[in-house]
Amino acid sequence: MKSLFRSKFMTSLLGALIWAWMMMIARTVRWTVEGEPVAQKVWARQNGIVVAAWHSRIMVLPSGWIRRMKHWPGQIDGAAMLVSLSPDGEAVTRAISHLGIHPIRGSAGNKKKARKDKGGVRAIAEAVKLLKSGKAVCITPDGPRGPAEKVSPGAIMIAQRAGVPILPYALSIRPAKRLSTWDRLILPLPFARGAIVFGAPVDTDRARAPDEIQAELQKRLDEATRRADMLAGYKNSDEAGSQTP
Repeated sequence: MKSLFRSKFMTSLLGALIWAWMMMIARTVRWTVEGEPVAQKVWARQNGIVVAAWHSRIMVLPSGWIRRMKHWPGQIDGAAMLVSLSPDGEAVTRAISHLGIHPIRGSAGNKKKARKDKGGVRAIAEAVKLLKSGKAVCITPDGPRGPAEKVSPGAIMIAQRAGVPILPYALSIRPAKRLSTWDRLILPLPFARGAIVFGAPVDTDRARAPDEIQAELQKRLDEATRRADMLAGYKNSDEAGSQTP
């Protein structure tokens, strides 16, 4: 049964269904957007940028690209996204490809793991290359296996190598189903109330210590996530974490 669900036919079908769901969410949710003017300014003056968001929001991440970012003026030439090499990641890869987002297969969560994982090494190299060519690359800095909502060094390493800033990107939606996965994955519902919050960009100059940048990104992503939850209608983070339809 497991081999059936991981077959080429099933992953293609699942990818198409995820794509259709992502498009419906992007188009039907009543989005409130905050922090856009500052984000647009840094976007306009960069040839590449890392967009950092929590893994639990992966089903809603394309909404900001579809509704806002791909229409922003500037030199950014398209978007890419890091997707894990797991079988589940294959369906997500197919879904975002339908959206015109280039998938980068692999993980960049940890330097030591990346050295052992050929997929991780390739993913880091490809992400840096795409950033230097002018792409926006979306990275979930707590993926692919957590800890949930804790920034790992991978996003910082990639951004510093490419010489680009990191844009914190938080989304929240209510009502939504939180699944019992390691990241409490959000399964969004159409015609809901949602929020997109762009945090203040994080400078990744090579003169800065990576752990300093990591702490700053953690702080700004946490702040942006709390704000997005509030704008979506949650009273506090505990309510957002336990919400079901």
